[in-house]
Amino acid sequence: MPSPIKLTFLGHSAWQIAHGEHSILIDPFITGNPKATLSADDLNPTHIVLTHAHGDHLGDTEGIAKRTKAQVITTFEVANYLEARGCENTVGMGIGGAAQFGFGQVKFTIAHHSASAPDGSYCGNPAGVLLMIDGRTIYHAGDTGLFLDMKLIGERHKPDVALLPIGDFYTMGIDDAVAAVEFLRPRLTIPMHYNTFPPIAADPERFRTELTARGFECAILDPGQSHTF
Repeated sequence: MPSPIKLTFLGHSAWQIAHGEHSILIDPFITGNPKATLSADDLNPTHIVLTHAHGDHLGDTEGIAKRTKAQVITTFEVANYLEARGCENTVGMGIGGAAQFGFGQVKFTIAHHSASAPDGSYCGNPAGVLLMIDGRTIYHAGDTGLFLDMKLIGERHKPDVALLPIGDFYTMGIDDAVAAVEFLRPRLTIPMHYNTFPPIAADPERFRTELTARGFECAILDPGQSHTF
């Protein structure tokens, strides 16, 4: 019997995944995040996974990584950026590549967005990420528009949980995110990247209603709430 995975929403696109002795943060934007319910000092991960280097995703990575010695798993250019800033335990991967870590497998996917660091440094291409943990798959789409290859992600990886942006303006809006779910066909979808700032205001209940009408399950989590599976 697989041990439970606890997925906690930290606000915006930040998540914490707890499984056994491992705690994995994804895009830990806490400081400056008006939706955050805790501080960066409250987080003690074993790993940090980054989809790209924009400030609302890179977030508190540097401080947390230096304090906890957590391993940072990201794309090659973002890893180089963090290493130059003193983060010694980094792994830089390529989009489409996969690797095994203590908690499971990580594979980066394409995402349609941009990816410079807060200081303007070149940080390669943005990414989404698949985490395969103890027989289950979580797909965090990162910041992205809709793309047809989501259908391939769904067919090949069959995500148990899809974490999708719905805030529009910088990413998919609700209508495109609904189409993404139709491509991915996950067991459960949880929306993210909405209502943090005025430009990305969106109604998650409308998203859930649209998905329910199509036979898909959707959970809406407030920051600090969790889903265990």
